Amino acid sequence: MTTTTNDVRVWAMQTYDGVRGKTYNIRWKVDGRIFSKTYQSRPVAVRLRAELNKAVRRGVPFDIYSGLPVTEVRQQVIETTWYDHAVAFMDMKWPTLQPGSRRSLAAALATVTAAMTSRQQRLPDRELRIKALLNWSFNRTVREAGAPSPEFAEAVAWVRAHSLKVGALNDARTLRDVYTATLVAPDGKPYAVNTHRNKMKALTGAIRYAIELDLLERNPLERLSTPRPRRTTVVDRRVVVNPDQARELIAAVAEIGWTGPRYVALFAAMYFAGLRPAEVLALRIQDCVLPDKGWGELCFAESTPYAGAAWTDDGTSGPRKALKHRAAKESRTVPAHPELVAHLRRHVEQFGTAEDGRFFVRANGGDIRYGSFASIWSRARKATLTDAQFNSPLGKRPYDLRHACVSTWLNAGVSAPQIAEWAGHSVQMLLSTYAKCIDGQHERDLRRIGDALRWQPAEPEHTLCLSRASDKARHRNRLNTIRAR
Repeated sequence: MTTTTNDVRVWAMQTYDGVRGKTYNIRWKVDGRIFSKTYQSRPVAVRLRAELNKAVRRGVPFDIYSGLPVTEVRQQVIETTWYDHAVAFMDMKWPTLQPGSRRSLAAALATVTAAMTSRQQRLPDRELRIKALLNWSFNRTVREAGAPSPEFAEAVAWVRAHSLKVGALNDARTLRDVYTATLVAPDGKPYAVNTHRNKMKALTGAIRYAIELDLLERNPLERLSTPRPRRTTVVDRRVVVNPDQARELIAAVAEIGWTGPRYVALFAAMYFAGLRPAEVLALRIQDCVLPDKGWGELCFAESTPYAGAAWTDDGTSGPRKALKHRAAKESRTVPAHPELVAHLRRHVEQFGTAEDGRFFVRANGGDIRYGSFASIWSRARKATLTDAQFNSPLGKRPYDLRHACVSTWLNAGVSAPQIAEWAGHSVQMLLSTYAKCIDGQHERDLRRIGDALRWQPAEPEHTLCLSRASDKARHRNRLNTIRAR
């Protein structure tokens, strides 16, 4: 199937008088398809029409998809830089992505784009380049609002001027450098496996878009021989705190400055109900049953992952979205332990709720950032745990409270399907990810196995023939030991 044609017709230039002044429109038809471009500069419009007519007179074929002469299309392919292509790819994906996904994709593209530059002796710091690309180049809202800030202007200009062409990915050394950038952070430390996978996903998506636009003929990544790191989905048993440790840590939060008491119930909800941080931040009092005594219920259908106002369409920092692994408006109900009910009721008495009923907001009513309660949690660990425990993975992240909750449910004998419903997982994912013992359970299980396998050796029916007196004595001592057991 051909993609070019000589069936082209160029119409006369049309002039329009609008509120903002005159505009000049060029329209032409390629194989029955209508194309047009509008300019505010008359000379530019005249030059485009002249170039189109010149190509028609010389018999140059036109591309039926772009509407341009194939010579110009080829020139665009040759001259397109990775920076321009990556920005176009981000703009194409922007409308369909959630704010958090926008930021993740922008961060990944920033890493790749910083690596897709020519090697110069005088170049901006890599970390500054990535920061500038993330916060301006790949943020459509900020970029459309105006030029980059003075902090980022020089770095952005340098990357744009030294960006390699898209076709440079066909060079084995360039491809290897880009791949390495997805493995190692600017400080020289390797990225986590999930971070590497996200960056490779962005790189692959941009390459596929380049193939779609005929900027590349095939995916250069197919030539890589290096195996990619395997993703680890199993929760490390060392991160799981036991009930006593969890209560001590939550109690320690209340002693941290004047902001600590505001976060006590937040951490309690993660531990006693197994909620994700974004689900806790979206929890509203009207969706909960909190009796004076006994068990309660937490029902929620949305979460509020923090992304930052720059990545949202409405300017809010934490827009509400559907629950993870759930369809829109699909809710989930989790039992509330009496201890958690007491924490939530006490929180409402002390701090009230937001206008929309949310339990957890800042003192000024703003959205809580993950870094805020992560810092408080780190201080609580420092005040509660021993030095060895603090330097270990034990409860290192607030998210580990969710792991502890689900592990406790499993070890308590609750059925896997019920726990999967409460935790918002499939049964398969639950058993492959969260089936871990709480801290100290491992030793208890070993004792149980030892008790189950305990045995009493039978008395020997005949005397062994031992040649040396030392061997006889050793054998006699062993029999006496066995009889004593």
